[in-house]
Amino acid sequence: MVNRSKRFWVGFNLVKGIGPVRFKALMDHFGTAQAAWEASPEALEASGLSHKIVKNLLQVRASVDLDAIWEELAAQDVKLLTWEDEAYPRRLRQLDQAPPLLYLRGELKPEDEWAVAVVGTRRVTAYGRQVAEELGDYLARNGITVVSGLALGVDGAAHQAALNAGGRTIAVLGNGIDKVYPPRHRQMAEQIIENGALLSDYPLGTMPESHNFPPRNRIISGLSMAVVVVEAGSKSGALITAGFAAEHGREVFAVPGNVYAPQSKGTNRLIRDGAHPLLEFEELLQVLDLAHADEHKTARKVLPADATEAKLFEVLRQEPMHVDEIRKHTDLPIEQVTATLALMELKGLVRQVGGMNYVAVRELRAEYQTGDA
Repeated sequence: MVNRSKRFWVGFNLVKGIGPVRFKALMDHFGTAQAAWEASPEALEASGLSHKIVKNLLQVRASVDLDAIWEELAAQDVKLLTWEDEAYPRRLRQLDQAPPLLYLRGELKPEDEWAVAVVGTRRVTAYGRQVAEELGDYLARNGITVVSGLALGVDGAAHQAALNAGGRTIAVLGNGIDKVYPPRHRQMAEQIIENGALLSDYPLGTMPESHNFPPRNRIISGLSMAVVVVEAGSKSGALITAGFAAEHGREVFAVPGNVYAPQSKGTNRLIRDGAHPLLEFEELLQVLDLAHADEHKTARKVLPADATEAKLFEVLRQEPMHVDEIRKHTDLPIEQVTATLALMELKGLVRQVGGMNYVAVRELRAEYQTGDA
């Protein structure tokens, strides 16, 4: 970790009342996290912060030693990812309120963009455990990263199956990344660090309290192309993850279960309300167009970007845009536009959402510069 200015992001992560929206406003106003951190109370209030939040900030600023925290992060081999980092997960970055700061142990790789969340109850049945294990194994063997929450039950079964299959998996924690919860998953967590990553947006030392887990579920959804709920009671946290997935525009799958089993109340209700019933694992890859994930990954690595791709990315956003509108804004021949979009779709950079409408899978304009840039 060379960029010591990130310690100011850590500082704001400790301030109650400053989430993604307020932090972005501070960055827009002051330009850098350091300038905002060192600003006077009057300047902070002028930026739009309430008197109460400014008071919280000043208390944290006076009581914490950011350099000591920085050294502790380094000692525990914890990496920091901010909105400004290239390695910040691109799918997560697309969310309106993406976490400004992520704590990371392990490594995120470009292929982790092809990820599916597998979540469910801690009180898993033998049936649910079998499905979670077979699904985790299936996804891993098809080059898909398994995302879950390291909890007992469905989460742990999916993580372990992906590891056993030699695949990658990401665990999103509802506590500080310096703590493993539940403790019995410590060995699994070490395996995940070697074959994926542990992620958290909570500061070091944060305990695994119940109110922390629902918010972390938005990260599980945000990292993933789809969320699969294996088993869930009527009030399961997995249903919160499914709700975030619907809000984020991700596909939601649910495994049908015994109508009399409490663990299937939530999944059966999801299916009733429009989730895809997961009857065959192949259906998951078909719906997500992941049947050729490995080919897409290879294409992204070996097919070169060019000036035409750069021009298209200046126009494309996450809102659907018709190919005729794209042509109008780029002033390129329609044949060139459609051919380039087809190539970019193969690379996984854009997605066609029906009726010749396209969206950018992620914001890459900074990466895709013209050849004479």
